[in-house]
Amino acid sequence: MRIAVTGGSGKLGRHVVEHLRGSGHDVVVLDTHGERWSGWLAIDLTDYGQVVDALGGVRGEQPPVDAVVHLAAIPAPGLHADVATFRNNMLTTFNVLHAATRLGIDKVVMASSETVLGLPFDTPPPYIPVDEEYPVTTRPRKSLAIALCRWHPQLSVTALRFSNVMDVEDYAQFPSFDADAALRRWNLWGYIDGRDGAQAVEKSLAYTVPGFDCFIIASPDTVMSRSNADLVAEQFPGVEVRGDLGEHDTLLSIDKARRILGYDPQHSWRGEVRPTRPGSARSGHGPRRTVAPTRRARPRPRRRDGVLGLAGPARHGDGPGDHRRAHRARGRQRRRRAGRTGADRGRPRPVAAHPPGHRGGP
Repeated sequence: MRIAVTGGSGKLGRHVVEHLRGSGHDVVVLDTHGERWSGWLAIDLTDYGQVVDALGGVRGEQPPVDAVVHLAAIPAPGLHADVATFRNNMLTTFNVLHAATRLGIDKVVMASSETVLGLPFDTPPPYIPVDEEYPVTTRPRKSLAIALCRWHPQLSVTALRFSNVMDVEDYAQFPSFDADAALRRWNLWGYIDGRDGAQAVEKSLAYTVPGFDCFIIASPDTVMSRSNADLVAEQFPGVEVRGDLGEHDTLLSIDKARRILGYDPQHSWRGEVRPTRPGSARSGHGPRRTVAPTRRARPRPRRRDGVLGLAGPARHGDGPGDHRRAHRARGRQRRRRAGRTGADRGRPRPVAAHPPGHRGGP
């Protein structure tokens, strides 16, 4: 299958492109930046003409795409001015969906966000775990997709509500979250490994039921070492709990994605970083670090009493400087006994006169 991936140079996009190509698909990346000759096409997705041209095959040298994965967007509020976020995300989504219908492309997978669930959860959710039936305010991009599917009955649009996307390199910070449960309560302590996010995209491409549908996509566990029962009791007292929370099961329900798409996440931060035990001495103090043993540093030389010795806790007489000083002290004692001083050093030793009657040698 020939697939266009918008935002393919982003954090999630890189995983999706690698995964789809590894599965044998022909992937073209549509993004503002990328690597030349890597199947990347620079594009301004707010320009409808460029979008139609890219999806239809640039300059006629490439065939039109069979499906579109639309990941390009400003991922969260507060990164740009509100009007800029609305304009970019709405306009790019309309251009991609409308161009797909004009070109006869019947399958579009688009990235939605967990924020449509009401994040951040400063106001507690009505129940936990949250799922796709959670009553949220209608979102403009969702309304747009539903309307286009109504006008084009053959169109299949699947929206994936991705949790906070993480790479393996991000997992080192996870054990530190245990120190304060409030730090990650904003999304019910959820996350999604980028590799599992890519799997969800591939599963969605195979889901060709006409119309619009949406799915929560998260990793199977939380970012915490503390139990779900403990977290919910502390941060969301009084909120209805539906079903068994499990010890560390995700509180962003992925049951619908498992059931309909066949989504089966394979990756967890617990396989990359050793979690801290709740209540342990290290809990809340960041990941355990292993420090390689080092050799004892050799003492640095320094001047001591005019002699180049070695600094360090050596016992008296252990250092070369101590031996030199002891040798010189013994020399001074011998010279004093012989009636010589330091000024006489280097002069020939005087020969004592022999007493009268001496018969010995010189």
